[in-house]
Amino acid sequence: MFESIASKFSSAFSSLRAKGKISAADIDTVCSQIMTALLDSDVAVQVVDKFILDVKEKSLGALPTLQSGSNQANAIFEIVNKELVEILGGSTRRIRMAKNPPTVIMLAGLQGAGKTTLAGKLAKYFADQGDTPILVAADLQRPNAVTQLQVVGQSINVPVFAPEVGNGVGDPVTVAKAGVDHAKSKLHSVVIIDTAGRLGVDEELMKQASKVRDAVNPHEILFVVDAMIGQDAVPTAQAFLDGVGFDGVVLTKLDGDARGGAALSIASLTKRPIMFASTGEKMQDFDVFYPERMASRILGLGDVATLAEQAKKAFDSESSAKLEEKFVRGEEFTFEDFLEQLQAMSKMGNMSKLLGMLPGAGAMKKQIENFDEGEIVRSRAIVESMTPMERSNPKLLNGSRRARIARGSGRNVSDVNNLVDRFAAAQKLMKQVRTSGMPPGMPAGMNAGGIPAMPAGFGGSTKNKSNTKKKSKSGNPAKRALEEG
Repeated sequence: MFESIASKFSSAFSSLRAKGKISAADIDTVCSQIMTALLDSDVAVQVVDKFILDVKEKSLGALPTLQSGSNQANAIFEIVNKELVEILGGSTRRIRMAKNPPTVIMLAGLQGAGKTTLAGKLAKYFADQGDTPILVAADLQRPNAVTQLQVVGQSINVPVFAPEVGNGVGDPVTVAKAGVDHAKSKLHSVVIIDTAGRLGVDEELMKQASKVRDAVNPHEILFVVDAMIGQDAVPTAQAFLDGVGFDGVVLTKLDGDARGGAALSIASLTKRPIMFASTGEKMQDFDVFYPERMASRILGLGDVATLAEQAKKAFDSESSAKLEEKFVRGEEFTFEDFLEQLQAMSKMGNMSKLLGMLPGAGAMKKQIENFDEGEIVRSRAIVESMTPMERSNPKLLNGSRRARIARGSGRNVSDVNNLVDRFAAAQKLMKQVRTSGMPPGMPAGMNAGGIPAMPAGFGGSTKNKSNTKKKSKSGNPAKRALEEG
């Protein structure tokens, strides 16, 4: 979502770094470029004005000290980074858990913001933490809202309290209160109440939401907002803050193509933190919002911390430990190991999105956009068409076996050859990793920097096959001995 603004920030700092010694005029110029980038991204004008004023004031104030240093542009960069983190909320805030369960969380927001799906994602988040959440279907207005929540709950194996069919039937206040009582009796640790979305800022509907709030006395009220809402984000958030009140913000659709100014406006103007972010359609595309990580992405530094966390979730610790033991013993990396890594990568989600978290990803935008997600599926099909013996000993893969594997996987023999050749090259790389040493406890498939690496034999280019193709051997034994010697 922040590709456009990140590109403009990068351009501004590239020109600043080219200056060498920085003057007050240079600071004015870069601030002007940053202002344009923020306004073009639908950041609220008042937020932009304060941000630019703070950056300019601190940069000019530090100018005498900066001019005696050798990294003047980097010092300005750090000031901008710090101010970005501040307008994004400053620090990460977690849900305040009740001392005496259950913790009651009420969701509020406009219709179409994705509240019902978000309720499921939030429930899954708590379930993964070891809590026992329950969803309460208090959206009784939107057609099929109750049914949708039940389907979502079933998909993540979380119970749904839904005594009313909805579709305009039933009292949401009664349902919400009964849902909390039911959760207490069944010893659920977290209650998530899905309320009706508002088509706009409507006083009567705000009163209804207030009645639900007063009936259940939630520990947290989360305002769910579509990150693509643009300039309407701030007045809408302020209306909900005045009418119902909320403790934190959840951004949905952060994977969209909009300019994303909402993320940079709401926290700053409402003084309420962004607590969670939804980054895709799948239930696992959801995480805690980290202001410093988002600022890092906006400034083109990537988000290595989130990337490493995703990898650790995907790579099974037991499998990683076994692979590390194999390295220590000096055993060969096999196609069985490769298959496990492919399966782990499948769990990590959209690879283009993950690669976009790498530092400098903006410079590889076209390559990342053109990344073929189907390559993982095709590679798995080829490996799964091998026998257990072939996976353990790739040297057995002669011509006839490769032809059989190609037929079994629905691929061409050339595809099988390409994968085997890249795998052989990757085996050498894995030996180098073993020789140079791997940090203790590092999951297989992650490099020393904590960044997930492509599985061995995966992701190589198919355009330069001649570079990896093995040289044919002479049929003359004497000549071949000379070649191999």
